[in-house]
Amino acid sequence: MRLDPVSLKLFVSVVERGTIAAAAENEHIAAAAVSKRLSELEETLGIRLLIRTNKGIRPTPAGTELSTMARRALHELDEIAVHMREYEVGIRGFIRVHANISAITQFLPDDIKKFLSEYPNIQVDLEEKITSAVIKSVAENAADVGIFSGDMSDQDVEIFPYREDVLALVVPADHPLKARDGLRFAEALDYDFIGLHRGSSINRVLAAAANEEKRNLKLKVQCTGFDALCFMVNSGLGIGILPLELARRYSVMFNFRIIQLSEAWTRRKIQICVRSFESLPTAAKLFVNHLRTEPGSL
Repeated sequence: MRLDPVSLKLFVSVVERGTIAAAAENEHIAAAAVSKRLSELEETLGIRLLIRTNKGIRPTPAGTELSTMARRALHELDEIAVHMREYEVGIRGFIRVHANISAITQFLPDDIKKFLSEYPNIQVDLEEKITSAVIKSVAENAADVGIFSGDMSDQDVEIFPYREDVLALVVPADHPLKARDGLRFAEALDYDFIGLHRGSSINRVLAAAANEEKRNLKLKVQCTGFDALCFMVNSGLGIGILPLELARRYSVMFNFRIIQLSEAWTRRKIQICVRSFESLPTAAKLFVNHLRTEPGSL
């Protein structure tokens, strides 16, 4: 059984106005067409819905029940249209975001909080991945928006500037380098390093920098996150590289020294990538524009 919303709307209009002529005038349709719709509705449901008299039309008990249910159903259909319109204009939506740990720990918490305060009915699904996986996910449409560090991009994606961070050296409190305010990276290569997990953008940067010095990077331990790296450095297992702002935050909890490096590669770009900005859902477009216009964005 299929019920036509137009027929239900006409039926409710006839019940409310008491005559086919009044309903037809209100709905801007011929009276004969309204009458035909009502007859088809009764035939479809197999029951008499209206009693026609010389004074007008009144519903049967079944018709009264149908008018109540029809109003509810038509209201639900209106709600569907409203909600879909909200998705179209970006008031509602679901955004898949893949980002590397540097973006997640430094910038995204505040930026996402501000975005969701403006669009509370949009859901952001944030997943941490290494830079290469972030870009691959966006290129393969596994994510709507990607945020990564550096210039790496061998995929067909659009890239926008987002933020910038600076890498710094962290050493145990009793380390031979503890008294240094700044140094060249080559001097640090004499010591064991605590690194991040395989494939991380910081590991790639350090390996490339060591290669420029024609030296090997001595990775003593590899960790899955910045907090684990700080614990390892704090225990004296080695030295590590962190974004400067994060190192300052962690220094409140850990007893290590922060030393700035002189090389230009320590200043990194944090970037946004999408497959095609124009083809993004409206909510994702709003999110990208929000990230690009926040204070501190490039």
